[in-house]
Amino acid sequence: MAKKKGTNPVPKKQEKETLTLGDLLGKELKDKLSNTKQQLKVDEQKRLEAEEKRRIEEQKRREKNKSFEELLSESSMNWKEFK
Repeated sequence: MAKKKGTNPVPKKQEKETLTLGDLLGKELKDKLSNTKQQLKVDEQKRLEAEEKRRIEEQKRREKNKSFEELLSESSMNWKEFK
């Protein structure tokens, strides 16, 4: 069987001006979006820092409220040697 030639000819490259999203949006809107992006990054960083601080405080509170039995069971010393 002979190969069929495509019915669609290969389109020639047309040189176009490449427009970016920034060109389409306009400088004012682009600046506003950039500022919003920066603000979101700052807010996310603050949220992560607050979450880390809360986690550390929670861990300290749990450590402070442990019973003697819990502290003894977590100890790495072999208390049977001191009987």
